[in-house]
Amino acid sequence: MTKTSKDTVAYQSTELTADGASYIEALYEDYLADKSSVSEEWQDYFAKFEQAGDAPHGAIREQYALLARNQTNARPVASTQGECDPKQMAVQQLISAYRRRGHRKAKIDPLGLQDRSGVEDLTLAYHGLSESDLNTVFPTTLMNIGKSEAKLSEIIEICERIYCGSIGYEYMHVFTATEKKWFEKYIEQNLGFINFDKDKKLEILDRLTAAEGLEKYLARKYTGVKRFGLEGGESFIPAVHEMIQRVGSYGAKEVVIGMAHRGRLNLLVNIMGKNPSELFDEFDGKVQPTAGSGDVKYHNGFSSNVHTDGGELHLALAYNPSHLEIVSPVMLGSVRARQARRSDGYGHDIDNSTVLPIVVHGDAAFAGQGVNQETFQMSQTRAYKTGGTVHIVINNQVGFTTSRVDDARSTEYCTDVAKMVQAPILHVNGDDPEAVVFASQLVLDYRREFGKDVVLDICCYRRNGHNESDEPSATQPLMYQVIKKLPTTRAKYAKQLIGQGVITEDENNQIEDSYRIALDNGEDVARGLATEPDTSLFVNWQPYLGHELEDDWETGVDINKLKAYGKAMAELPEGFQVQRQVGKVLEQRLAMQTGEELLNWGAAETLAYASLVDEGTLVRITGEDVGRGTFSHRHSELHNQKDGSLYIPLQHISENQARFATYNSLLSEEAVLAFEYGYATTVPNALIVWEAQFGDFANGAQVVIDQFISSGETKWQRACGLTMLLPHGFEGQGPEHSSARLERFLQLCAEDNMQVITPTTPAQIFHALRRQAVRPIRKPLIVMSPKSLLRHPLATSSLEQLANGKFETVLPEIDSIDNSKVTRLVLCGGKVYYELLEKRCALGLDHVAIVRIEQLYPLPEERIIEELNKYENLQEVVWTQEEPLNQGAWYYLAPEIYRIVPNSTNAKVAKPSARPAAAAPATGSPKIHAAQQKQVVADGLGVDVEKL
Repeated sequence: MTKTSKDTVAYQSTELTADGASYIEALYEDYLADKSSVSEEWQDYFAKFEQAGDAPHGAIREQYALLARNQTNARPVASTQGECDPKQMAVQQLISAYRRRGHRKAKIDPLGLQDRSGVEDLTLAYHGLSESDLNTVFPTTLMNIGKSEAKLSEIIEICERIYCGSIGYEYMHVFTATEKKWFEKYIEQNLGFINFDKDKKLEILDRLTAAEGLEKYLARKYTGVKRFGLEGGESFIPAVHEMIQRVGSYGAKEVVIGMAHRGRLNLLVNIMGKNPSELFDEFDGKVQPTAGSGDVKYHNGFSSNVHTDGGELHLALAYNPSHLEIVSPVMLGSVRARQARRSDGYGHDIDNSTVLPIVVHGDAAFAGQGVNQETFQMSQTRAYKTGGTVHIVINNQVGFTTSRVDDARSTEYCTDVAKMVQAPILHVNGDDPEAVVFASQLVLDYRREFGKDVVLDICCYRRNGHNESDEPSATQPLMYQVIKKLPTTRAKYAKQLIGQGVITEDENNQIEDSYRIALDNGEDVARGLATEPDTSLFVNWQPYLGHELEDDWETGVDINKLKAYGKAMAELPEGFQVQRQVGKVLEQRLAMQTGEELLNWGAAETLAYASLVDEGTLVRITGEDVGRGTFSHRHSELHNQKDGSLYIPLQHISENQARFATYNSLLSEEAVLAFEYGYATTVPNALIVWEAQFGDFANGAQVVIDQFISSGETKWQRACGLTMLLPHGFEGQGPEHSSARLERFLQLCAEDNMQVITPTTPAQIFHALRRQAVRPIRKPLIVMSPKSLLRHPLATSSLEQLANGKFETVLPEIDSIDNSKVTRLVLCGGKVYYELLEKRCALGLDHVAIVRIEQLYPLPEERIIEELNKYENLQEVVWTQEEPLNQGAWYYLAPEIYRIVPNSTNAKVAKPSARPAAAAPATGSPKIHAAQQKQVVADGLGVDVEKL
């Protein structure tokens, strides 16, 4: 196909290929902008696809592909207006090939070890061209090079410089032509030349000096001490510096960074503004945790303010465990919360431009850890979008000791996972710092323009091993033979600037000396650091710190308010038609919430949310199917049966209420829970809830539970009020739908780090949720929430219990029995209580009392003792649970019960009643399940199973 000055076009071409398809799409873009800009033939062709002022480009591509299949042997057809030149089409295909495949030839490897040759579709012969065509002039109207025509030799020279230089651009996998054309204009208009002025070059050298200078200083001062240095990847520091300054000039207020170990200390000192003397004190062992366990220095976070041309900017570096990539969704949750807070009081309309997320990856972890794929999948969804994340890969070309591509991954690049969301990817040679900074500018501008993820892959190397005590040549001998001979990035760049006359040799030495002296003096070395930061840029957590966990907290709500909430939730927009069964639920719920009937679980839970948003507390609930609820108990989202529109009654409680939001999440536990943890650590005045579809599924997020939820406060002093609702109960649904693994949470409990409860009444969940929000302390709350109890006829509460009560850590015997007759006390929690209660009543066992421990951690010891002391003739105390003996609460409770009971009574501790110890949580056989459940109840009540 040919296009000459946008006149004669013959689309019956010999070269109907993928490259040609790109050419057609470019023509079509011209057509959409100005129909007369293309020939009449093309106008007629495109008009067939036009719909409402635009057309689906896919239709054009499909039609073109069909022509390609049907005309593989066709020859050019001359038009009535001029002869079609097949070589012109070949040149257009060559240009397109450079755009698509130039990255394969780009000089992105500073070590020169990668095979960057053999890109066949970048050769003349591949496109039917030869050296005899090099002096022929061809149109360049589809390029952004400032001229309408050029010799083929010049076209190739420009394409080589742009697409095969120090930056390899991968953007042709992006779906929209608008984004592709934006990229092409951005990177082609400078003809492949990066023209920074003297000030910018000196700024780059300054930050390279800082990056290299700190590592050299630490290497001398703390030889062999583990620090995960940045040597070989120093260009990372000027890249981040450029991003911060640039986004600040765009008016952003915060930058949140998540990264693992490598280069972290360098970022802390040279970008975040941590004082070097403080870091040295940590190396010298002078800094000890004042509370909790603390953590190693390259896991710790930091925050500061810096000045930019656009004003003061708050920087936050997220805390990070050794589970490298898990920080990505955590810090993105924090970013979303910050963006929401900066919009209109926690986010009715979120302005993504106010907070920039930057995630720094290692190459091996980026390709290998599935949480990255989950996080990418979340990036454009309603609940989790942050307006695009800038991903930086510090690409060492080796993961610990694994460097062979056929061992490390199955993709060409470590960044290929980002293509799942069509994120553009820039591979840049880390030894070309100007290219790195230019690429940094581009990714910032792309994110600003399109609000999507983008990846900067800094191809560099590790001058040392995985850490400073490791000898890398043992496993990468050839790589380290090259590295040992390689001058540093700073040395190469300084030599370049001296050759350009930007600086002299003496000035270069003075720059190095000045940085070293600043470190010796313990001076701040970050640029633009605000010495008196604007405190309005960050959240004040002080009102929520320094409190003790208190069990007794008044959480009742005026009964008239509760009734008003119920009525508000029952009001629907005019003409809104709900599904028939949902309508019945709403009718019944109105009766419950206005006091006509006893409340079930869903009625009480939604009243808790209504009261909180009315009091100004944000409520955010995410998880799989949380709008309706997995077990159809919540129905916080209503769907119009006429047009599918959505109505959320809890968003219409009162005029000035806080926001209520439910989001049905993607089918993920790890990244979603991590995101909500990050959100909860950033917003104190909120109830942030994650609900598992089944409690068992929480084990898919075990990393988040272990590394953050249970230990984030003791390691990093990060308070978090996240609530986890985990459906738990043995209903005969098999091993994967029974247990939320209560035992695992209890094993992690210590130092008042979280709360674990097993509520059994609607009033209890109402007060537990309210207590979590209105009490000033912020600790994670783990709720073993029910399934069958959601509608159990005995699991009900009155409206008065919501109005006047509070969360009870222990629920006493509810029947009027003679305490002096009680010889056996059953302690239990959860669903099994109601089965014990029913069977005791049926058998008339007036010597058995049943007490529920509703809060397992912190264990309410005084309340348990209070219940024990009620029964003067007590002979035995038995713990009863549905779970197998080696699971559930028993192993956690046993030492406490064996201590408490003998010290409080004359009773003995009986053998616990539980399912037999098992490897799986439950049986898949309904028959076996029923038999086991029957035995558990019988053993708990102390009767023969045949009596049941």
